[in-house]
Amino acid sequence: MRTFKSWWVVPVALLLVACQTTPMNTIATVERVDLERFMGDWYVIANIPTFIERDAYNAVESYRLTDDGTVATTFAFRQGGFDGERKVYTPTGFVLDRDSNAIWGMQFVWPIKADFRIVYLDEQYTRTIIGRNKRDYVWIMARTPSIPEADYQAMLRLLADEGYDINQIQRVPQRWPEPAGQTEFGRGGIGSREETSIGDGKGLAACVASRGEP
Repeated sequence: MRTFKSWWVVPVALLLVACQTTPMNTIATVERVDLERFMGDWYVIANIPTFIERDAYNAVESYRLTDDGTVATTFAFRQGGFDGERKVYTPTGFVLDRDSNAIWGMQFVWPIKADFRIVYLDEQYTRTIIGRNKRDYVWIMARTPSIPEADYQAMLRLLADEGYDINQIQRVPQRWPEPAGQTEFGRGGIGSREETSIGDGKGLAACVASRGEP
């Protein structure tokens, strides 16, 4: 994502401003996040998908705390099926609230930082929910590719209480391990930022116009 051409920035930024809606009440976040414990791989169990995620399989989001305090993020998935093309995006997370570490800005393109809030995190750091004040997108994630149904339903209830339309939430297909001959990018496997790909210009535009929206 760092190799985009500068002419993308101004029209995309103007588009994002024009698309903003009336703000809703601030969504509640967890009181405190231990960033070191939060780092690592998270399987996406369910979401309200952005444009780039609508046909994602085996979606995994991985975080790595850098020396300057930002969070190197890798979002990887298979497009269209478990044997589909591997898509990888590498935005940067900025921790905006150092008291809680629960409010981030996720930057796909400078200088736009998309709203990113940790609204649920269990004590064991095995399940989390990432939400937004607009209640437009959400990500239910876990350290494992699946979670008990009772836990999933409890997380849906939490989101409903926070003002989300849970009818928009859809499960993300997960099947591990991947078939032989495919490059795995699950736990411990997607941290290498040298092997990422962002696709063509259309992929970049979709990334910015959907998941990169403030």
